[in-house]
Amino acid sequence: MKAVVYERYGGPEVLQVRDVPVPSPGPGEVLIEVVCTSINLSDWENLRGSPAYARIGGLRRPARRILGSDIAGRVVGLGDGVTRFAVGDEVYGDNLAGGGGFAEYVAVPQAALAVKPPQLSFAEASAIPQAGAIAAQAVALAEPGTRMLINGAGGGSGALAIQLAVAKGVRVSAVDNARKSDFLRQLGAEEVIDYTSDDFTRHGPYDVIVDLVAHRSVFAYRRALARGGRCVIVGGTLRTLLRMLTIGPLLGLVTGARLGVLFVRQGPSHFVQVAEQCASGRIAVRIDRTFTLDEVPAALAWHGEGHALGKVVVAVRNETA
Repeated sequence: MKAVVYERYGGPEVLQVRDVPVPSPGPGEVLIEVVCTSINLSDWENLRGSPAYARIGGLRRPARRILGSDIAGRVVGLGDGVTRFAVGDEVYGDNLAGGGGFAEYVAVPQAALAVKPPQLSFAEASAIPQAGAIAAQAVALAEPGTRMLINGAGGGSGALAIQLAVAKGVRVSAVDNARKSDFLRQLGAEEVIDYTSDDFTRHGPYDVIVDLVAHRSVFAYRRALARGGRCVIVGGTLRTLLRMLTIGPLLGLVTGARLGVLFVRQGPSHFVQVAEQCASGRIAVRIDRTFTLDEVPAALAWHGEGHALGKVVVAVRNETA
């Protein structure tokens, strides 16, 4: 099968399209014929080996050769003990622990998958699992009528989070570059802040801050929080992560705020409800661009350099094939 492989950390130039063996599903796994996969920040981080936590399990060289965790496709093989799916089922999910989505076939634990809603295309379904889980758990922190700020709001997680929050009655402020301002307003953001010319921590106060690209100090976050407010980061630099885990709780004890890390729970139970809302039309999956498997390096560069309005999808094969 064709797959996009990398042997060392670096930019998109280290990726190569190669012929590799089709994986065999192990116990509890299903073999998926991949139709589409979407790109996440975790793919960009694992490609580059930065921040440092992206090298867990592979300090000098990548622990796995094929990136891509959000996948949608058809079941073509079953490992021992698989009871939830049958050959021919259309499924989607997030294989974050194993990756392998930038390929024509991938073996995935059945526990990571759900049946694809028929109202969603494979491209739309592949764009939901990781971003949907992050968005849903972030928005769960905000109550109707409160003010919520999302930094890095123009990507896949942010685009879903804005819509979920607005539907919940939350007043949303969205932070990204100026090119994405109209897009963020279309999604429902009440306030849009261009980080290239303005400091969002000088605005507010906000009841909830969710930073999807965290690199600010805990004191700056605290400055923007309302009394009793909460700030969580998802990803970001290792320095910011460590400070939020150590200084954040101490600062919170002194000021009454809550500052920490959003440890996102994975699995279908955390993204299926978002997919159902997308399937019903209550919220939309926003796909910026679609690339082919051969174009994965360009797709990762487009995403990693911050150009995407919503999700970037890789179409591995024709949806109707």
